[in-house]
Amino acid sequence: MEIFQNIWTAITTSNEGLVKILLIPLGFLDAYIGMLFFTTLLNIHSTKKQKLIYVLSYSIIGHVINFLIPEQYSVFVNIIRWPLFIYFSFRPTLIKTILAEVSVLVVTSILDTILINGICTIFNVTIEQILSIPIYRISSSLLIYLIMWILTLIIKYFKLNITIFDNLHRKSKLYIILNCILMVIILFMQFYLVMFFTDSMPILITIISIIVIIAYFFTSIFSIISSSKLEITARDLEGAQLTIHTQQVLHNAVRSFKHDFDNIVNSIGGYVRTKDLDGLEKYYNQLLIDCKKTNNLYSLNPNVINHPAIYNILATKYYVADELNITINLDIFLDLNEIEKRMKIYEFTRILGILLDNAIEAASECEEKKINVVFRKEDTKHRIVVIIENTYMNKNVNIDKIFEKDVTSKEDHSGLGLWKVREILKKNNNLNLFTTKNKELFKQQFEIYY
Repeated sequence: MEIFQNIWTAITTSNEGLVKILLIPLGFLDAYIGMLFFTTLLNIHSTKKQKLIYVLSYSIIGHVINFLIPEQYSVFVNIIRWPLFIYFSFRPTLIKTILAEVSVLVVTSILDTILINGICTIFNVTIEQILSIPIYRISSSLLIYLIMWILTLIIKYFKLNITIFDNLHRKSKLYIILNCILMVIILFMQFYLVMFFTDSMPILITIISIIVIIAYFFTSIFSIISSSKLEITARDLEGAQLTIHTQQVLHNAVRSFKHDFDNIVNSIGGYVRTKDLDGLEKYYNQLLIDCKKTNNLYSLNPNVINHPAIYNILATKYYVADELNITINLDIFLDLNEIEKRMKIYEFTRILGILLDNAIEAASECEEKKINVVFRKEDTKHRIVVIIENTYMNKNVNIDKIFEKDVTSKEDHSGLGLWKVREILKKNNNLNLFTTKNKELFKQQFEIYY
């Protein structure tokens, strides 16, 4: 009985040394629960190995920092190092990295504030006592972890994952990141005000402060999601307009072809009756050009080009090329959504746009204006290949120097396009770009490995 009495006395009286010891295993639990929450909320895919590395490294280094640096400073050090551990462990996008930290900070700050004020009111203790008495400190921490775990299960069960941020433009992402940083600053200012002045502030002021934190968080998130939805809707609308335009052009081409069908047959019959094979061959080649144009329009099918961002790029460049009388032969042999699983779609569309712009410009100078675009998946080599070939005039172009900054063979051009492509390739170890040429075609082969 005396042993139990001693244990009870140790955990119910102020004992900062025991609190520090008990916080060591809780640090691992804190890292694990937080990781479960943000990976589920933000739909961050992870392996068991990645999870283990994150929990161990984040917790161990966190304990070292807390041991070496005073608590009032270690909090800010941990805020700075936290997104670094998230990024290097799971490799999410920058915006997901920031949101991962913010989401956990917001939830834990709100729960911490509510529970601490609740314990202070119910048990008539001060914040200092809560922080130094083991039973209060451990109980409040475990209750927060339990609530976060329940929230994680709710998010997973009802599929409340936030995925709307995946396909935003760079400006929108920077705006959201700035918003999140400001949110963290405000949250910590509010949190510290509540923590340090709880004893002197009426409980009503404390409750209002908590409500303001919650209201600010949800208002900010709602505003961000609303603006994001508007941006995505505008992009989808642009894609729909391009689809409608494609269908209208295709419809007119088919109607024209059908209207002239009798004339076409009669013309072929005339060459056959007179046995004018040379004339028939010439007529056939001219007819084949119109048929290829119609077939290429059929290729601009959103069911085939089933990714809106890629469809917009291809459709826009197709009509630019068409105005310059350039023929684009388009072949797609894969589900384009697979590309987004292998690399950032923003970077892919940027590379695709630059390569197509260069191909259109080079082909426009030629007598035979032609561009071949091929998308295919090579399972045996574990890669996706995008090939862009075009006719070109400058047979002496140096394919080794075209990727250097400010190097261009065109007038009034900055020469930054291919240089930017090379910069994107350097940041991703699963991407390659091979440039070759022959007497007829200039070829760019872009490879995405998986």
